[in-house]
Amino acid sequence: MLETSGTASRKSTPAGTSRRRRKPAPVSSDYKVAELYLERRGNRSIVGNIYKGRVDNVLAGLEAAFVDIGLEKNGFLHVDEIVLPGVEAPRRGRGGGRDGRNITDMLKPGQEIVVQVVKDPLKTKGARLSMDLTIAGRYMVYAPYGEGVGVSRRLDEKERERLRKEAAKLELNGAGAIIRTAAQGAKRADLERELVYLFKLGEVLQKRVAETQAPALVFQEADLSVRVVRDIFSADFERAVVDDPKQHHRLLSFFSRTAPELVEHVELWEEEEPLFEAFHVEEALDSTLSRRVDLPSGGYLIIDYAEALTVIDVNSGSFIGRGKGARLEDTITKTNLEAADEVVRQLRLRDIGGIIVIDFIDMARARNRDAVLKTLRKALDEDRTKTFVVEISPLGLVEMTRQNVTEGVREIMTRPCPTCDGEGVIKSEETIAIEFERRMRDLAKETEAEAILLQMNPRVSAEFTGNDARVLHTIEEETGKWFHFEGSEGLPLDHFRVLLEGDREQVLERALPFREGEEVHVEIVEPHMYSPGDAVAKIDGYIISIRGGTKYVGEKHVVRIDEVGRTSAVASLVDVVAAPDDDSDDDVESKPRRRGRRGGRRRSGAKAPVSSSSSE
Repeated sequence: MLETSGTASRKSTPAGTSRRRRKPAPVSSDYKVAELYLERRGNRSIVGNIYKGRVDNVLAGLEAAFVDIGLEKNGFLHVDEIVLPGVEAPRRGRGGGRDGRNITDMLKPGQEIVVQVVKDPLKTKGARLSMDLTIAGRYMVYAPYGEGVGVSRRLDEKERERLRKEAAKLELNGAGAIIRTAAQGAKRADLERELVYLFKLGEVLQKRVAETQAPALVFQEADLSVRVVRDIFSADFERAVVDDPKQHHRLLSFFSRTAPELVEHVELWEEEEPLFEAFHVEEALDSTLSRRVDLPSGGYLIIDYAEALTVIDVNSGSFIGRGKGARLEDTITKTNLEAADEVVRQLRLRDIGGIIVIDFIDMARARNRDAVLKTLRKALDEDRTKTFVVEISPLGLVEMTRQNVTEGVREIMTRPCPTCDGEGVIKSEETIAIEFERRMRDLAKETEAEAILLQMNPRVSAEFTGNDARVLHTIEEETGKWFHFEGSEGLPLDHFRVLLEGDREQVLERALPFREGEEVHVEIVEPHMYSPGDAVAKIDGYIISIRGGTKYVGEKHVVRIDEVGRTSAVASLVDVVAAPDDDSDDDVESKPRRRGRRGGRRRSGAKAPVSSSSSE
């Protein structure tokens, strides 16, 4: 949904002109993406669905029952949501329900009941259920077990009173109804026409309930496109733009039946530029995954998600005020006022629900705190989702709640990181190496072998072989064992595996990634730290010192391995002409060449070069 300030401007379609063939109006730069509604194939929201379920368990201590509705997790039905014909349900406990009947008297395990989902399953919790069934139309919500007629509080008092008078003459057959915000301006004939449609849906529902074996779905809510236009599309909107011909046809059919006057305001997008790009929806989708949100003045928000709440931190950033007479309090207030508007925009855009704590920058003056809170509440007036805001504290904290009905945009678009399991941090290479050192010492005590070949990520093994392998040599001296490493960057950091145990020659033969005389294609990544004129290549952490390679840093070349050590090797360039003053004495044609496979044997190694004395 996109919105802008001002009043929606609509242009009527000329007579005889097809809305499908009319060229869509140009996109105004004043429009901004205000709300995003996402739904994945095979993972639709089930809010509004009605199920014939079976009571699985009744817990008096929680004043609730768990109901099997055929999903992976049982639904949760609180005592306040129980509606039985002729039975007055006890209200929420804490003493008030003692005079009424207990939930265990109303529901029994194995009992079949009809329930409606009012909140999607979220994380570890099952769906929230209610027995107070409703069937939504465009102008009205039909409640088969309800009483009387209610009118949306979002309408002004004059319009509410008019709709009450129109609805008072409706024949509800003992049921109830709620007049929705979209009914603004609707006449009695519109309400009667929709009521007939809702009655038919109610009859179909009753028939399916009677014929279906529990647990089963007996009524499915409309899909996302129909729900959105049914619930929010009104005279306040200029147009609805659709880029799918089938969905366009569905919406035209829906409005033809429910609101014929809106049919001409549904457009089919047929431009070459994709719809999402034209209206900058792709940018808005990407922004919902960013932790940082910049403000116009230079300040920014940091949004952090926790299990029980969402925290939004306001920072002044690069904003230092305007003019020579700018004061700190004015700078802070300006940043907080911008943040108040942007916070609400992000809540709507990301569909953040639950408990929300906003940490505004501390303000010394009470009137400035009141101004920020007033701005926040004014912005929340545009939010269709129910919210509750607590007064701002002296520390600049605002606590609020926002109704959480479905998963937010972030939860739908992402999945937990398989490496950190959603924690956002992992153990460092140094920490893992310390843990591996203890395992290596334990392993040395348990084995009779002289040498051990270990498999681990090169970034971890480099903690042992770096700095002239001091850590590794210390371990070997204290344990009396020889340790060798191999691995690749694709291994998890915490991967630790014993590949071979045996005598030193046997393990060394397996562990060395190259042989003398072997030719390898490498990328020269950096100059040698200790040997001027030489350079370094790395293959899965194994260091290859290349004589005379400094001038070729950043290039790929074929080198011949001259000396091999267990932590590093020395090589010479073979595919370039040596300079006259090159100190390399190798005659590349005097010896037979052994062509190694590209990249060698993919072993890990050290970050320090070796001399001829280091080859072991």
